[in-house]
Amino acid sequence: MKTPTPPQQQQQQQLILFHHPKQPHSRLFILFFLSFFTFAFLFTLLSTSAPSQTQAAAASSNPIPAALSSALLHYASSNSTLSPPHLSLPELSSFLSSLLPCSPSCNLLVFGITHESLLFSSLNHAGLSVFLDESEPLSTRLERDSPPGTRLEAYDLSYTTRVSHLPRLLRIAREESSGECRPVQDLLFSECPVAINDLPNHLYHVPWDVILIDGPRGYDDDSPGRMSAVFTAAVLARSKGSGDRPTQVMVHECEREVERVSSEEFLCAENLVEKVGSLARFSVPPAEAGSWAFCRQRGNETASLEEEDDGEE
Repeated sequence: MKTPTPPQQQQQQQLILFHHPKQPHSRLFILFFLSFFTFAFLFTLLSTSAPSQTQAAAASSNPIPAALSSALLHYASSNSTLSPPHLSLPELSSFLSSLLPCSPSCNLLVFGITHESLLFSSLNHAGLSVFLDESEPLSTRLERDSPPGTRLEAYDLSYTTRVSHLPRLLRIAREESSGECRPVQDLLFSECPVAINDLPNHLYHVPWDVILIDGPRGYDDDSPGRMSAVFTAAVLARSKGSGDRPTQVMVHECEREVERVSSEEFLCAENLVEKVGSLARFSVPPAEAGSWAFCRQRGNETASLEEEDDGEE
């Protein structure tokens, strides 16, 4: 009969086995096994949660565009105190929703260069993005810093209007609504004082999908004001072909008098889609054949403006 091994001796034998000379190799094997198991588990989890093999293959063959990755790096490294967002998150969401029907290859025109300009062009990374600004250095820098392959153009623009000119310009626009200030025309040859007719020629013939008006300055009487930008955007939208979809025109700081009155006069209350914060979004369709009016019915507030020249020529 075999004598049982005392419990203490068993524990000692187990301890000797635990400190086997090949311990480092055992630990490496265990580490490798755990790593492989973790990787396999995560891979299985991600694979089963993927919508489809087709979508997964499409994602792997379409890496993040250079413009978008550059924008992400730009905002990730920006100091939010030194470079605060110009538009709020709800306003940016409204802008994004206007891009969705044609994204990522829209024809996007933006009046004003701001902290979000790179983001705007990145969201439209396969389309044409054009920025117009009073500042030549800002325009030059934006084009210089845009990622290679991006269809981004930036131009400096000199405005001849002033905020204080609004009543006189509004009066002239109404008097010439079937002439020089008509809603359907080639602005390159326009003599309307509220029109912008000195842009690069090719921009007047682009069927713009989205136009954002966030410039020029308009915070005092001597600022250029945005009445010319609003009028020009309205004409570009109304002059598109009859089969083209409406142009989404957004006006920032729409609560100010110039922006509000100009929008009511040229973009029209019946075209207002939504107002989010200080951003008003209009869906402006091409003009109907034989139409010489911007709006079917003019707002009461616009009609009641006093027609004053304030001593300005």
